[in-house]
Amino acid sequence: MGDFEAGRAARLLALVVPAALLAGAYTSQYGFGLYPCEMCWWQRYPHFAAVALALIAFLIPPGRVFVALAGVAIAISGAIGLFHAGVEYGWWEGVTACTANALDHGGDPLQAIMDAPVIRCDVAPWSLFGVSLAGWNFLFSGAGALAIFLLLARGRKGAA
Repeated sequence: MGDFEAGRAARLLALVVPAALLAGAYTSQYGFGLYPCEMCWWQRYPHFAAVALALIAFLIPPGRVFVALAGVAIAISGAIGLFHAGVEYGWWEGVTACTANALDHGGDPLQAIMDAPVIRCDVAPWSLFGVSLAGWNFLFSGAGALAIFLLLARGRKGAA
C-alpha cells in the first residue's frame, strides 16, 4: 500500500468507523428498544465529532490533521466505552446520573415523565459473548483509532 493509499484508507476509516458505530447504536435504540443511559450518550458525542472531522478531511486537502483529530475522537469514545463497560462489569464505581426517555401519552407531560423508563448505567441491557455494547464500542473504536494512526504514520513515513 502506497503513501497515498494509506492516507486515503485512514480518511475512509475515520468516517466509516464512527458512522457504523452510531448506526449500530441508533439501530439498537430504535429497532430493539435498548435505550441509552447517560454514559451511552457520552460515547456517542465523540463519534459525532469524528464524523464531522472526517467529512472536513474529505473537503479540505490534504486533511491529515482532521483525520488525526477524528482518530483521537474515536479513541476517546473507546475510552469512555471501556470505563462504561467496567461500570457494567462491576470493576469500578460509575456515575450516579441516569437518563429516562419521555414516552408519548397524548400530550400529558407529567404522565410521560412518570412512565419514562429509568436506564441504569451499571446494568448491561444486552451482551454478545459476554461483551456489552459499551465493551464492543471500546473494541471497535480502539481498533479503528489504532488503524487510523498506523495508516497515518505509514503515509507520513513515506512522505518524509
